[in-house]
Amino acid sequence: MRYKFILFLVVLFSVVFSCQEETPLAFKAVNVTANNTDIVEINIIEATGNETVSNNINSQITKTVVSALHIGDPDSKTETSIEESISNFNNAFEAFKAEFPETPQVWEAQIDGEVMYQSPYVVSIAMTSYTNTGGAHGMVVVSFLNFDVKTGNLIENDALINDLSAFKELAKTYFNQEIEGKRDLYFEPENFTLPANIGFNDDGLILLYNSYEIAPYSTGLTEFTIPYETIEGYLNFK
Repeated sequence: MRYKFILFLVVLFSVVFSCQEETPLAFKAVNVTANNTDIVEINIIEATGNETVSNNINSQITKTVVSALHIGDPDSKTETSIEESISNFNNAFEAFKAEFPETPQVWEAQIDGEVMYQSPYVVSIAMTSYTNTGGAHGMVVVSFLNFDVKTGNLIENDALINDLSAFKELAKTYFNQEIEGKRDLYFEPENFTLPANIGFNDDGLILLYNSYEIAPYSTGLTEFTIPYETIEGYLNFK
């Protein structure tokens, strides 16, 4: 009888742990706020499911928000939470008002997150931040975050592609098509470089350049998509 009971416990724990491991990765919308400030709006997503995977993804999302709200030298960043970053952003604005009491300028920040693509292998998240801290205009910055679904680890761009040199030549063709008729708006269009942002969407691999990356602010964002049927042979992830 004792052995049957032990066997029952072994089977029970195996089922429990199996269910935990097989919990699918999912995302929910969250709004993050902090006390005494209404100049910052954070509407992002939070990963749920497998604890290790979701924690890794959520940690990277937090780092992206913290970096977007940080004022000053990036190397001086000490914030560890989104709430602390919101408070520090507000405090910096209050200090700005104290130094320039006559200015009508109001700072603002808005950060949004969304899942662009999700498969059993990879998930791509777009983080869009708009910040205005008293300059001639606000800044919009888009960041693509690609994660390994099995681990939740961030996938660097060079790990997405199996032949970076050949892929660059392919991407250059699509880039030239995108800027046809407006090449004079770009800094050095003949010296093609891959963007910092490469991610997946339903149609293929999307490449995005933020303002000032390859063109002045007035040009805006530059983006184009390479279809899956064209890019499939270059991808390390299905």
